[in-house]
Amino acid sequence: MASHHRPKSSNRARIGALAVAAATVVALSASGGAQADPGPTAEEVRERIEELRHEAAVVTEEFNGATEQQDRLQREVNELQDDVARGQAELTRMQSTLGAVASAQYRSGGVDPSLRLMLSGDPEEYLAKAAALDQLSAEQAESLEEVSAHKRALDQRRAEAAAKLQELETVRTTAVEKKEEIQEKLREQQELLERLTAEERAALAEEERRAAEEAAGRASRDDVRGALDAAAASGHAAAAVAAAQSALGLPYVWGAEGPSSFDCSGLTSWAWARAGVTIPRTSQGQLGAGTPVSLSEALPGDLVIFYGDASHVGMYVGGGVMIHAPYTGAVVRYESVDTMPVHSVIRV
Repeated sequence: MASHHRPKSSNRARIGALAVAAATVVALSASGGAQADPGPTAEEVRERIEELRHEAAVVTEEFNGATEQQDRLQREVNELQDDVARGQAELTRMQSTLGAVASAQYRSGGVDPSLRLMLSGDPEEYLAKAAALDQLSAEQAESLEEVSAHKRALDQRRAEAAAKLQELETVRTTAVEKKEEIQEKLREQQELLERLTAEERAALAEEERRAAEEAAGRASRDDVRGALDAAAASGHAAAAVAAAQSALGLPYVWGAEGPSSFDCSGLTSWAWARAGVTIPRTSQGQLGAGTPVSLSEALPGDLVIFYGDASHVGMYVGGGVMIHAPYTGAVVRYESVDTMPVHSVIRV
C-alpha cells in the first residue's frame, strides 16, 4: 500500500483548474463575500491527501514489521516454553531418581553419624552435602552434577523466555500504537475528502480511473505479453505475476496479506509465496529479497520499490507497468511505475 502520485495525463491541468474554480465559487457563495476565509483549495486538499496516503504507507509498513516481529517472537516464546516444560519434566525425573538413592542411603545408616547430624530432611540437600564431604560414589557424584547442570540450563531457558515475553509485549504495544496512527491518518483523509464537492470528488475518481485504465491497456500490449512469455522461462516469476493478476480488483486493506484483500507488500509477498518463493513481509524487507537491477532492465515479476523510505512496492509486468495495491479505498490494479519515485527494482 502506499500513496501514489497522480498520473501525468493531459487532462490533469484542466481538471485541477476546474476543481480550484469550483471550490472558490462554493466558498464565496457560502460565505456571502470575499471577507470569509475560503479555506484550502481543492488542489491543496488533493496534495494533502496524497501526503497522508504516503504517511499512512510508511506507518503501515512499520505496523507490518511490528506484526512480523511479533509473530517471530511468539514462535520463539512458544519454543522456549516448550523447552522449559520438557526440561522441568526431565529435571523432576532426575531429582526423583537421586532422591530415591539419597533416601535409601540415608536410611541405611551408611553415612558417618557426624555427617547425618548435618543433614536435613531434603534428600537433594543430603546428596549435595555428602558430595562436598566425599561421601558419594563416583557414579552418584556424576549424577548429581548432571542434575545441577540440567537445572542451570533450565534456569537459563526460563530467563530467555521471560526476556522474550517482555520483548513481545513491547512489540505488541508498538503494533497497537501504529494501528492507531494509521487510523488517525485515514480519518484525516476522509475529512479532507468531505471538503471537496461531489463534482471535485468525481473528477478525482475519474482521473484515477483513467490512469488505471491506461495502465491496463499498456499491460495488454503485444510487447508486454512478449515480456510475460519470456518470464515464463524462469517459472517462478511467471507464477508470481499470474498470482498478482488473479488479485486484480480485490480491495486494499492495510495489514492484509490475502487472499481476499491486500496491502502493497502483502500482495507481493503473497504472490511470490504462491510461486513457491518466500520473501520478507515488508517493502523495506523486500529490498533484500534479491538482486538490484535498473528500471530499464526490469522484467515481469521484479519488485519495484518506491520512495526514499521504501514505503511502497509493486510487481512489474512489463511496458513500464506494475500491479500493486495502492491505498485504502482503492483496489489492486495496474499502474504506471512513473506515478511515484522509484527507489529500487529487485529481481527475486
